[in-house]
Amino acid sequence: MIRVLICDDHLIVRQGIKQILADTGDIVVAGEADNGPEAIRKVREAAEATCASTPAAGIDVVLMDIAMPHRDGLDVLRQLKAEFPKLPVLMLSTYPDKQYAVRSLKLGAAGYLNKSADSEQMSAAIHKVAAGGLFITPTVAEHVASALGAGVGAASAGDGPLHERLSHREYQVFRLLAIGRSVGEIALQLVLSSNTVSTYRARILEKTGARNDVELALYAVRHDLMPV
Repeated sequence: MIRVLICDDHLIVRQGIKQILADTGDIVVAGEADNGPEAIRKVREAAEATCASTPAAGIDVVLMDIAMPHRDGLDVLRQLKAEFPKLPVLMLSTYPDKQYAVRSLKLGAAGYLNKSADSEQMSAAIHKVAAGGLFITPTVAEHVASALGAGVGAASAGDGPLHERLSHREYQVFRLLAIGRSVGEIALQLVLSSNTVSTYRARILEKTGARNDVELALYAVRHDLMPV
């Protein structure tokens, strides 16, 4: 049996995933979490319950939503991979694949799946990553190939999308600035100081070439990076 931890802040989504997995026969839900810190705690507890030296014993796969309160899924992914490097984490998202798929894989995700996927695809993804494989859809594969190509070009000619130069945290701040959030609001949401957010904002403006938040928003629209 493949034991799965579902981490999503929407109860109806967790219930839907549980129903899908109930029909597979060989996948069971080992636990649920509605935020990142709770997911980390449950993985740790599962490991400690058996043997502390066994990576995430009791949980074989984590299904992790990207957009969550307290800490987003990519932050949680990064910590889980640091503590339990062999634990497969399958990222789930409603965002267009081009926004977060490559970033998820770079941080160690075992796969990236849009929540619009059907039950067969979700089951196949869980089986693939539980067996130690990498699950990516053809669309995500195209984005990965494009990102790799842009990386080679950027190394030699300085081209490639400017937003790809942003760190994970800078990208978080960038997207929030693009939808009109103030420095203070972003600081509260990401649990950072306003000074820290202002520093990130300055770096983002420099890396993207934008002069202000309005130009950042226009950049996000042009590159199809606005939240949906």
